[in-house]
Amino acid sequence: MQKPEESEHQLITRASHGDGAAFHRLVDAHAQVLFRTAYGMLGRAADAEDVVQDTLLAAYRGISRFQGRSSLRTWLVSILMRQVLMLRRKRKGKTMAGLDAMAKAIVPDRPASEVDARLDVGQILAGLSEEHREVLVLREFDGMSYDEIAESLEIPRGTVESRLYRARQELKARMPEYG
Repeated sequence: MQKPEESEHQLITRASHGDGAAFHRLVDAHAQVLFRTAYGMLGRAADAEDVVQDTLLAAYRGISRFQGRSSLRTWLVSILMRQVLMLRRKRKGKTMAGLDAMAKAIVPDRPASEVDARLDVGQILAGLSEEHREVLVLREFDGMSYDEIAESLEIPRGTVESRLYRARQELKARMPEYG
C-alpha cells in the first residue's frame, strides 16, 4: 500500500520498477496540466486527449529511463510537445478547431462576462506562429520557467527568451486594452 506522503521521486522509482499504481498517481498529478497544454496548442479537445494519451503511453514505456535531470513535469511536457509536433505534421494543412474552444482551454472556468476576452485571446493565439504560441502557453498559462521551457522544447534558453519577448510584443500590439 502506498503512503499518502510519498514524494514524486519515490513514485517515479516505484513506477520505473513496474508499479502501475505509482504511475497512476503520477498521471493523476500531471494529466490536467498536460491536457491544458495540449488543448492550448491544438485547440481541439479530441486532439488534446489523443496527444495526452500518446504522451502518457510513451512516458509509461520510458519511465525506467527517466534520469531526473529535469522535473517529471518538464520531461512529460517535452514528450507532449513531440506528440503535438507529430500530430501537426500528420495533419499539415488542416485548420485548427474553433477559437472559442481554444480560448476556454487557455482561460478556463471564467464567468460568462469574460467570454469576449476569451475569444480575443483565442483569436490572437491562433494568429501567432507555432513557436510563439508554444512558449507563451508554456510560460503564461502553465507557469513553466524559462529553463523548463527550454528543456521541454529542446531549444536554448536564449531562444525561449527571445520568442517569449516577441510573442508578448505581438500580444501587446494586438491587445492594447489587455496589456
